[in-house]
Amino acid sequence: MIITVGGSAASGKTTLAKNLAKRLGFRHISAGGIMRDMAAEQGKDLIEFSKYAEKHHEIDLEIDRRQKILAKGNIVVDGRLSAHFLNAGLRIWLTAPLEVRARRIWRRDGFKTLKDAMAHITRREESERRRYRRIYSINHPDLGIYDLILCTERFGVEETTDIAAAAAKCLL
Repeated sequence: MIITVGGSAASGKTTLAKNLAKRLGFRHISAGGIMRDMAAEQGKDLIEFSKYAEKHHEIDLEIDRRQKILAKGNIVVDGRLSAHFLNAGLRIWLTAPLEVRARRIWRRDGFKTLKDAMAHITRREESERRRYRRIYSINHPDLGIYDLILCTERFGVEETTDIAAAAAKCLL
């Protein structure tokens, strides 16, 4: 079974995907991890590579191609658009209010202020929306394709994992 976990920036998708994979005994892959690997292959840091990817759509297409190759058997894949490209048995989307997500990355990623973190997320999401519309003709996020949508503001990591695992077990 393939399970995809997508979500807004800093919504907890990688944390959930890792925990869910461990709980179910599945493998885990991350679109972000694939992008980091590709950056390393080109000798670039992630920020430099991300800026490069904004003008070179082949990067996004290659990330998608690699996901498809790796997504076999029982696996949890985290990536903002993975649900659009993989034949998943369960598609999960995570969200949380902007301020909550900004607080999560504020200190983690070294932003000076909460306002800076909020501005970063807003710019990133606007850029992704434009890129996804231009490259894939996807109106992101189109939540209609998801089976389970969770707001991670009120649920902790364990509770979010419990809910996702229960949904997955219903489909196994």
